[in-house]
Amino acid sequence: MKLLLIGSGGREHALAWALAKSPKLTKLFAAPGNAGIADLAEIAQIDVADHQAVITFCKSNAVDLVVVGPEAPLVAGLVDDLDAAGIKAFGPTQAAAQLEGSKAFTKGVCDEAAIPTAAYGRFTSREDALAYLQREGAPIVVKADGLAAGKGVVVAMSLAEAEDAVKACFDGSFGDAGAEVVIEEFLDGEEASFFVLSDGSNALALATAQDHKRAHDGDEGPNTGGMGAYSPAPVMTQALIDRVMADIISPTISTLAARGTPFKGVLYAGLMITSDGPKLIEYNTRFGDPECQVLVMRLKSDLLELLVDSVEGRLGTARAEWHDQAALSVVMAANGYPGSYKKGTEIRGLEQMGSDVLQVFHAGTTRTDGRLLANGGRVLNVTALGNTVADAKEHAYDAIGKIDWPDGFCRSDIGWRAIAREAQNED
Repeated sequence: MKLLLIGSGGREHALAWALAKSPKLTKLFAAPGNAGIADLAEIAQIDVADHQAVITFCKSNAVDLVVVGPEAPLVAGLVDDLDAAGIKAFGPTQAAAQLEGSKAFTKGVCDEAAIPTAAYGRFTSREDALAYLQREGAPIVVKADGLAAGKGVVVAMSLAEAEDAVKACFDGSFGDAGAEVVIEEFLDGEEASFFVLSDGSNALALATAQDHKRAHDGDEGPNTGGMGAYSPAPVMTQALIDRVMADIISPTISTLAARGTPFKGVLYAGLMITSDGPKLIEYNTRFGDPECQVLVMRLKSDLLELLVDSVEGRLGTARAEWHDQAALSVVMAANGYPGSYKKGTEIRGLEQMGSDVLQVFHAGTTRTDGRLLANGGRVLNVTALGNTVADAKEHAYDAIGKIDWPDGFCRSDIGWRAIAREAQNED
């Protein structure tokens, strides 16, 4: 098969690495790609926001399947346009991608399907939103309704912080994404990420993961797109997985199917494991980043086969097999991220890295005159396997110690919850 992979981040490098291992793959194109993806795929010089350009490229290069990595092209309807042109694509339609594109849409699905989630209010007026905050108090969660690159959510521990978040949304800090605001009750518990593939009617459970959103050690600092992840998430027992499938995933898939907008692709449930059981925080309609990086390291099955089964409606008989080992990924980001940061700084020391148990996935890189340069906020994902999360952490940080990039930083405590649980189990 000939594939076109859409995207340029660490998630897409991880997908390219996994897809490149498939015996069914004959050619991999990527757009816009990055310096790491360029080692695995031919970079296609097309503007992915120009859907007709993508279609023309696919037809002239006999592309069999388009794999859409990031959320923005999904919400913009790229899969719909490819389908209309007779080109197979992995990912949901624009209507189904509203599960990520609109927090309010997802809350409506939860209401309709009786899916456990946080109590909430929806607001298009600053005054109404601020009045709701006064009634509810803090802690409370303020979310821009639309896509905000992982930065439109504020977990406000004080009323003043919540009010500032509401004002930021309505003042245009997140563009159109903040035109509507969803305010939710604060859920207490442990977060986990859960992934399934869906073909519109069947859902195939993938693996669990846990990520770290805050920029600094001890879960301090501003929210980011993710500073690291590990898989599996020990909090997600098989009993909890079964409950999430029954109470959250299956009702979502069946509700969208009944509405005539079936969900095909990967569905990523952000969960809070509360004293009352699992509750849905949010949905994403693509692989997580950096969760995808740890999932592909653990995946034994042929990823390409699974994606084709999703597209062609064959997940009812599909299985996904996983390595027993744990995987952990540490994000190396440019100094200053998630605020302002400098681009174009040189990275050295990656030349000899890469094996079945250690991969450095590029998230924001470019290559100029043979030099590897940082080209984004999150720049590298150092990802390792180990017999335990603690082992995987040791391997990942050993590799980080060999990377020469003074203009970057990372958290030093990725995996701390799982490692504490492992130590407790040993005792």
